[in-house]
Amino acid sequence: MSSWDFKEGSLNANGIEIHYAEKGEGPLVIFCHGWPESWYSWRHQLQAIGSSGYRAVALHMRGYGKTTKPSDIEAYSLTNLVGDVVGAVAALGESEAVVIGHDWGGPVAWNAALLRPDVFRAVGVLSVPYSPPMTLPHDMSLNDAMAMMAGDREYYRLFFQEPGVAEADLERNFRDSMLGILYSFSGDIVADGIHQQGWDGHFPKGQTLSEQLVVPEQLPAWLTQEDLDLYVREITASGFSGGFNWYRNIKRIPGLLAPFVGATIKQPSLYLYGEYDLVAGNTPEAIQTLKDSLPNLLSCVRFQGAGHWLQQERPEGVNDELLAFLNGL
Repeated sequence: MSSWDFKEGSLNANGIEIHYAEKGEGPLVIFCHGWPESWYSWRHQLQAIGSSGYRAVALHMRGYGKTTKPSDIEAYSLTNLVGDVVGAVAALGESEAVVIGHDWGGPVAWNAALLRPDVFRAVGVLSVPYSPPMTLPHDMSLNDAMAMMAGDREYYRLFFQEPGVAEADLERNFRDSMLGILYSFSGDIVADGIHQQGWDGHFPKGQTLSEQLVVPEQLPAWLTQEDLDLYVREITASGFSGGFNWYRNIKRIPGLLAPFVGATIKQPSLYLYGEYDLVAGNTPEAIQTLKDSLPNLLSCVRFQGAGHWLQQERPEGVNDELLAFLNGL
């Protein structure tokens, strides 16, 4: 157990059992983590928001931790992931919530708000900008589009596609993989002078993801030994497959969202991202698309020197922005 003072529980939603941690009472704020993390990535936010008049609940998402991990790859479609969050709101005894997402939890949160405005009265996302529903030519998949963009390079989302390949690579050493991912995608790798800029997820063909990771000798200031031990313990118990299966459904997203092309999120929205976070496409063009697409975007904040793990690298700043957003609703 961690030293944090949270209530943990499990609920049934959308045909699976979902483990969660919570703190506080008041309007529901539901947190969705990303790859390859845990409800625990929201520990600082649960503490701050759960102590400020809200019921803060962080889900352990499908495929992770003590939550159900279906073996069927197709069980990890975007609409199933959104369905989990919709079902969790009801299972928690509520009819509406504010949804907050990070990394893969970002597209889940964005699309939960898009598909169910009756349930999600506002949305806040970290690190993955909003990308409106789009259609592709019938003979082209999103994976084809990613491969075209990658050119003669490998791309991490494509490296994850073939079942077993990425598992064999990252499960050889769970600790080094977990620490390497956390460090290599953080702002520290730039601050420490190892890279000139944040990594965009591309690497030479014929190499593996683990070959791209830098495992530091000392933990970054925002990650304690207790934090790392918990992450390693959880991913060792669950394996990486559940998280990879989210990526193995990327090609289905345009078809699933095709009925929503031209629709947008009208609820109040918030976006936060790190200066050195390029892995989820935080380009100037993507930020402009986000601003053009969301008519009720209340705030869009870039954190200087931060990388991808924003709510852990900059917990106080993130908490301040989230509370200002929530209190202003």
